[in-house]
Amino acid sequence: MVGFLRGAPAVRGGLVNNKMRSEVMSKKRLVLASVLVVLLVLSLALAGCGSKDKDKAKTDDKAKVITMRLAHPMAPGNNVTLGYEKFKELVEKKSNGRVKIQIHGNTTLGSDRVTMESVQKGSLELASSSSPNMASFSSKFMVLDLPYITSPTKQQNLYKAFDEGDLGKYFTKVCEDIGLKPIMWSEYGYRNFVATKKEIKSAADLKGLKVRTTDSPVEVAVAKALGMNPTPIAWGEVYTALQQGTIDAQGNTFSLLADAKHDEVLKFAMDSGHNYSMHLLMMNKKYFDALPADIQKIVLESGKEALDYQRKITKELEDKATQKFKDRGIKIHTMTAEQRKEMVELTKPVWKMFPDKIPQDLVDIVVKTQQ
Repeated sequence: MVGFLRGAPAVRGGLVNNKMRSEVMSKKRLVLASVLVVLLVLSLALAGCGSKDKDKAKTDDKAKVITMRLAHPMAPGNNVTLGYEKFKELVEKKSNGRVKIQIHGNTTLGSDRVTMESVQKGSLELASSSSPNMASFSSKFMVLDLPYITSPTKQQNLYKAFDEGDLGKYFTKVCEDIGLKPIMWSEYGYRNFVATKKEIKSAADLKGLKVRTTDSPVEVAVAKALGMNPTPIAWGEVYTALQQGTIDAQGNTFSLLADAKHDEVLKFAMDSGHNYSMHLLMMNKKYFDALPADIQKIVLESGKEALDYQRKITKELEDKATQKFKDRGIKIHTMTAEQRKEMVELTKPVWKMFPDKIPQDLVDIVVKTQQ
């Protein structure tokens, strides 16, 4: 009995301790549950923030303005210049302002060869070069310089071959192989001989003239075939060269000559149409490939639409320039069929001078467009 009474407090103490342990465990479970709830809420909140951050990043990417610089050597008001201004307008409109085109014309960033080298290196986004000056990048462009290989009467055939035919596919690969992406096969036009000192009516009148050419070996060869003295000069230096007498002749479109104010120093001209040229708008290939897919599409679509516009206005601008020449007193000789035939015959040997630079299969493709 005494033992029982002595042991009673121990029992009561054990019951108390068990109750306390139970309460402690309950509190621990409650705290743990609370912690888990807090962690769950935090994880959901963080997930939501992450989603918002991603959405914001996507929004920021779309809102980010892409600025592209476009350099070309052409004078204000020229058909090539107007084509690139239309391109700028279309790109900025179609992209809702996501893309801005900064145009640097009239050789402000350098000659077409210099600016195209910058595009090739990736230090400039867009540049335009005449097809003769593109010979510095690939000799295959020399095919377009061959005298009388194309004719204004077959111009639509040539356009179609570049836009959707073998000729365009051929040159697209040529361009991509040298790190360039073609955007516009801009119309430049047919070059005519002009002079400062001597009236020119036939091939015989061209002999002995110091004529400006581009760096194209074909242009140089054509000048020599006609008995002229070729002098390669960068476009931005031609006006001064004419003034100073460094040269006394050149071959170019009347519209470009008028836009560049060369008509101020010219006296004579003839509609020789001996050489056809294009102005090629190129983008750095790696830069183009890195653009968002929708921007790539906008650039190419805008190039096509601007090209359609540019080709349509070319003849009108050339006609206006011809009239401006006449109004200024420049004597323009319209060649007879016999005189033109003589020019063709004298320059035809140039076609065979560059078999290692101008593949015959490429010549055949161009000739086919004239049939």
